[in-house]
Order: sequence, then C-alpha cells, then structure tokens
Amino acid sequence: MKAVFFTAALAALVAAHPLESEAAPAKRQDIDTTVLNFALTLEHLEARFYADGLSQFDAAAFESCGFPDWVRGRISQIADHEANHVAFLTSVLGSSATAECSYNFPYTDPTSFVALATILEQVGSSAYTGAAQLLTDKGYLTAAAAILSTEARHQAWLASAAQTGYPWSTGYETPLDGDQVYTLAAAFITSCPDSNPALPFKAFPAVTVSGTVAAGSTVQLSFDAGGVSGPYYGAFFSGLNTEYAMINDDATVTIPTDLVGTVFMVVTTNGTAVTDNNTIAGVAVLPIPYDQSAPGVPATSS
Repeated sequence: MKAVFFTAALAALVAAHPLESEAAPAKRQDIDTTVLNFALTLEHLEARFYADGLSQFDAAAFESCGFPDWVRGRISQIADHEANHVAFLTSVLGSSATAECSYNFPYTDPTSFVALATILEQVGSSAYTGAAQLLTDKGYLTAAAAILSTEARHQAWLASAAQTGYPWSTGYETPLDGDQVYTLAAAFITSCPDSNPALPFKAFPAVTVSGTVAAGSTVQLSFDAGGVSGPYYGAFFSGLNTEYAMINDDATVTIPTDLVGTVFMVVTTNGTAVTDNNTIAGVAVLPIPYDQSAPGVPATSS
C-alpha cells in the first residue's frame, strides 16, 4: 500500500540542462532568475503543503495514527523552514518573483500526510542536486546548497524517525532535471496566477506502477505511449547511476536486483541513454526496501 501511495504521490524542485560555459552576463542572469523562480514555485508548494496539513491535523490526530507526540512539533519546524525558504527566494528575486499557485494534495490523515511529506523532501533534494550545474552566481549556488542540505535532513528525519524507515538510499542523492521535476510538481498544481513568469519545462505523461515494489520484483506499468512505437525500457535513477530494463509486451518490467531506497523511474525508447527527448512517460517514485541492519542490501536477499 505504501508503495502504491509513493508512486502516486509526486512533487518538488529545480532543474538540470547543460549551460554554455561562455554565456553572456545577461544570459547568465536570465538563467539564474529562471532557476530561482522554479525553486520558488516548488518552495511555495512545500510551504502550502505543510501549512494546510498542520491546520487540518492537530496533535490528537497525529497521536491517534500512532505517532509520538513530538512528531507534529518537528513537522511544524519543517513548515517554518519552508516558509523561510519562500521568503528568502522572494527577497532575492524581488519584482521578478513568482507567486503562489493553487494545489491539491492527496492526503487523508496524518499517516498519508507524513508519507507524502517524505516524498516531497526527497524530490526536493534531488531537484536541488540536479540544479547545481545551472546556477552561475556563486552566491546563489551557496544559498542553494544550504537549502539542499536542510531539505535532505528533513527527508532523512521524516523517513527514519517519523516513519521508522531508511534515512537514505545510496551514498549519493539522485539528481533530477527540470522536466522530470516539473512532472512531479504538476501532479499537485491546479492553477497559477496568469502573472507568473512562464517556465521552460514540460510535464511527461503519467506512468503508474502496480504490484509489489522490491528489488528483483516484476511490476505492472500503465502508460500512454502517445503513438510512439517500442521497444520501451524502464530507466531507473538511483544516486548517480541509471539502470535499464526492457518493458515486456504485457507492459511489465522487472526492477533491477541491486536497487535500494527511493528510486525514480521513467519509460523511454532508449535502453542505454535516457533523455527528455526519448522519455515516453514518468516519473514514478519507487520506494525499494532494504535490510536496514546492512544498508545497501536489498530486502529480498537475506
């Protein structure tokens, strides 16, 4: 059930397309503004997510779902951090700052709220990691690194202390690019002010995953190829590595046996080098369990 929720519950931050090393100063400034506005768009999303959730669920609601009494208090601190990120990026961007959108978050109780928070923070960390190559101003890069490290701490605490799961996946964060992150965020955004600056990103068609998500398991995919012929492959992003598995004629795919932790997957027509141009559908979020007494060992291999 958790795996199905994680696959459906998407979201959060920033981009990754190669930069020209000799870009003119005005172009570099435009790039930085675009990246920071995308970051602000997604920080708005996180800040609203926490504010709305905490307004709906009081301490008694958290305790009735089995959480210790200190969990909600720590989540309130995370909410303050996200609101501060919004204020900081807004002050940096000034009159160019994007405004808050309207959202729809699919949680129904504190348990699903915390589960979605964990995914939002993981994707946020992956997005800031992917954005590092975009920022040209060293001051902005330092600020982004400071936010990234805090987002990663949020995720680790939510996953391990609040959910008693794994606090990390591999030894590296998984970078995501702008289209991949926008696909995750768009699942929650219902509308935005017309005055907001346009973002140069697109959302991929959705892919859903059903079945037991585990290393070596075969899962059922559902996606619309949009008339693009196969063969199709599942590209699995984990840390700095990407692994590929052919998707069968019945739209099933076997998850590689060495994957652990939170893995992102897209459907592509290329089995060796995935790009936004050959991506058919995505992004699915796959929580792959592993033996926590021996981190890095898939739970399926005792």
